Amino acid sequence: MYMIPYSSRSSSSLMDLFDEFERSVFGESGRRTPIFSTDIRDEGDHYLLQAELPGFRKEDIDLDVKDNVLTITAQHQEENEAKTGSYLCKERRSGSFSRSFNLEGIQEDGITAAYQNGVLELAMPKRQEVLPQSRKIAIQ
Repeated sequence: MYMIPYSSRSSSSLMDLFDEFERSVFGESGRRTPIFSTDIRDEGDHYLLQAELPGFRKEDIDLDVKDNVLTITAQHQEENEAKTGSYLCKERRSGSFSRSFNLEGIQEDGITAAYQNGVLELAMPKRQEVLPQSRKIAIQ
């Protein structure tokens, strides 16, 4: 799913309807691996993307930029330790979580990232409009 950080999107979309239908039919335990939540704010000269990734270590998160698309991937590995007893409830999942964002209008080489307290923050500077420059030509 591509998300354009500078366009307005309504809070209820077709995907929200599908998600609600899936929850009503299969319940929470039958759902696919959830996609992490993000907020994107316009900070004037840059956009600030905040992604909630609680329980991940910085080393579990991969940021990849290719063909004007930013992909955030976070991966939990299941512990291989022998567990005693059985689960009464198991909501924490292992696996790979991934989300992609369109970087149109973003200066890709200026993107910076920080991860603290389960929140990944990316500062994405806006691409500056290149204005044609004029110059004088000396006559010899």
